[in-house]
Amino acid sequence: MKRREFLLAAATAAVAAPALSFSGKLFAAPASAPRFLLVFLRGGYDSNNLLIPYGSDFYYESRPTLAIAKPDAYNANSAIGLDANWGLNPVLRDSIYPLWQKRQVAFVPFAGTDDMSRSHFETQDNIESGEPTDQRSNFRSGFMARLSGQMSTVPSIAFTDALPLTFQGSGRDIPNISLRGNTKPVYDERQAGILAGMYRDTTLASAAADGLELRQTVSKELQDEMMKANRGAPNAKSFADETQRIATMMRDQYRLGFVDVGGWDTHVNQGSTPGQLANNLSNLGKGLAAYADALGDEWNNTVVVVVSEFGRTFRENGNKGTDHGHGTTYWVLGGKVNGGRIAGQQVAVNAQSLLQNRDYPVLNNYRDVLSGVMGRMWGLNNGQLQSVFPGAKPKDLQLV
Repeated sequence: MKRREFLLAAATAAVAAPALSFSGKLFAAPASAPRFLLVFLRGGYDSNNLLIPYGSDFYYESRPTLAIAKPDAYNANSAIGLDANWGLNPVLRDSIYPLWQKRQVAFVPFAGTDDMSRSHFETQDNIESGEPTDQRSNFRSGFMARLSGQMSTVPSIAFTDALPLTFQGSGRDIPNISLRGNTKPVYDERQAGILAGMYRDTTLASAAADGLELRQTVSKELQDEMMKANRGAPNAKSFADETQRIATMMRDQYRLGFVDVGGWDTHVNQGSTPGQLANNLSNLGKGLAAYADALGDEWNNTVVVVVSEFGRTFRENGNKGTDHGHGTTYWVLGGKVNGGRIAGQQVAVNAQSLLQNRDYPVLNNYRDVLSGVMGRMWGLNNGQLQSVFPGAKPKDLQLV
């Protein structure tokens, strides 16, 4: 590629990075303002091996190789008992369980959407849009964008490679930035000057300059933080590292955030306490615990909700994995969360309660649950909540 072509491509990429008209720079949101982070587990994680229905014999009949043992003080690989019916995957013993003991995490089983497609893409889009499945009218409008539009003083950001659907359609400039790759500045000063100069005296001049400034500033902040934390040691590219960096930005500048985590589609050799699911859960748990620690006192002003597009089949398949399901389990975390409990509507875990004889039913619709959380966090009235989640019936589970 010729040098000029390279610069044009680079400039286009810089300007195309969503929400480069970053006029807010330093927002005026009070330091103590509520913070909300949505963590989206893409791939449909197996919630049945996160929140284990150890009181159900049917669980053990359905999962001859995947089931996690009932709580046993002498077995480190057994479930951690949360109450008389539910246990926690033991890989979260040192990360999420301490938050449970502090009543800073709650779980909402039988949660999800009314989308029955069991398609990753359809259901992910359904969740991000926030509209009823059979009434979606705007396929470029997301519920977090509409929430952001209701609160003009709440600075928002997506920690993603491209602006996700959930933040599209607001009419506001919402930045996105990937924290997964190299944190060195994308362009040096000379390159940035050339790129900015190419758009001087055009309608894109402000957007290009702001976008380049955002990327350079964030890169420097992340480099500085990583050097201090690592004390010269090589940095492990883990979810915990990523959430620590997210915490810096959510603590100092942003109040509404979104991040997604992939790798949850476990059709084959899923594992129980060892294996790919357990590894993912362990990294996720460490990351969320690191996020809480990094926020310090502002953890008390923070709510984190962990969702996935759907759960997995209750019975394991012939490949020692699980297939696309329906109902799943949401996590709600935060310093002032009303946690230490299993929240929402529930049914006994047996063959009779399964949806279509294969999945958890959805008894706690995500739009109703999230609108209840957001209503309490920001004092939104029903009209405002309806603009975010049209047709929702806000369900106040008193989680916050």
